[in-house]
Amino acid sequence: MTAPVPMEQLLRTTTQNRSVSIGLPAARGIMEHRFPLTPEGAAMLVDRGFKVMMESGAAAHIHYPDSAYSRAGVEICERDEALGADITVSLSRLSARDISKMKRGSILLSFLTAEEDDAPALNAIIERHIIALALENYTDTAGNHPFADILHEIDGRAAISIASSLLADAIHGKGILLGGVPGVVPCEVLVIGSDIAACAAASAAIGLGAQVRIFDNNIYRLRDALRQLGPGAIGSAMHPKVFRSALRSADIVVATDAESGCGRIDSDLVDTMKRGVITFDLTSHPGNSFPSMRLIDLDLASAADNDMEQPSRVCYINAGNAVPRTVAMAMSNTLTAMLDDIMVCDGVANALKLNPGLRAAAYTFLGKCVNPEVASILGVRHVDINLFLQFS
Repeated sequence: MTAPVPMEQLLRTTTQNRSVSIGLPAARGIMEHRFPLTPEGAAMLVDRGFKVMMESGAAAHIHYPDSAYSRAGVEICERDEALGADITVSLSRLSARDISKMKRGSILLSFLTAEEDDAPALNAIIERHIIALALENYTDTAGNHPFADILHEIDGRAAISIASSLLADAIHGKGILLGGVPGVVPCEVLVIGSDIAACAAASAAIGLGAQVRIFDNNIYRLRDALRQLGPGAIGSAMHPKVFRSALRSADIVVATDAESGCGRIDSDLVDTMKRGVITFDLTSHPGNSFPSMRLIDLDLASAADNDMEQPSRVCYINAGNAVPRTVAMAMSNTLTAMLDDIMVCDGVANALKLNPGLRAAAYTFLGKCVNPEVASILGVRHVDINLFLQFS
């Protein structure tokens, strides 16, 4: 009997992939308290092979200590180290000094702010050849805007939740509930627009028993909103007499992005509103809807701001700042999916070529401005990113 002869066997070899680092700097400034990741969301990224680095104390606004992130595998570091990651995620504006600390050719995931005072930071992004993506412009395969949509929905629900507590305040407010009590006339809520934020606000108000009126000149979008909200909402186009009457009797007014030309409430209309009315501006450009009112960040609001004895009226903005932990939980899921889309394509350049949703979010790419709005701020010509990728 022949003895068994040992045979050669192929040895499986692998190349070690360099871990991609994600930096989470703390938000700077009083107008931004939101944060993109919870410890659970960070743990999901660590499990996928990312190296997550967070500036010490960055999650203080969502009431998570550094130790909760450390247990999830996150490296707690100084600000400059977080900014030096391969991918930086920041929901607040970064200064030109912050941009100078970022790695050349790295990726920045942020909200796009294209104002005149953002020009130095935008120029720094272009000079360092950073690939910058605006989260609110990112679209999925169905054409939805995952980040913008969830934040708008949170804004709408947060506005009604806080309005309810302000109205219920027995000292500075009216000491009333929105509704739901038999024999007591419910409060009236007027919603301008019929987008996701408007529907979220209307739905929350209906759930609390309020009487809701929703106005928009986009009849098709209004029809969809009313179909979604059911018989608890009354819808109308912006007929001047009807709108003025509803505005005069409203206890809460919520302005969202509506059809062009129907979302601005000038001082003469403001003067017809009730004393103690609670007003919100949830539009893309807060302050434009009620130009005569003093703006108050909703996270910094108190019942005394809207005291019925105060001669001036106020308008609340940045509703999501009031519930930053909810924002972090909602954004964690979407951000994880977005980063998966980038890494499965072996880098952001390939991801931009293969993923139209990511291309729509880009506003700078390797030293070129690829967004018309940003180009107008900087006074330069923008490059069509589709042509740029085709020949890169």
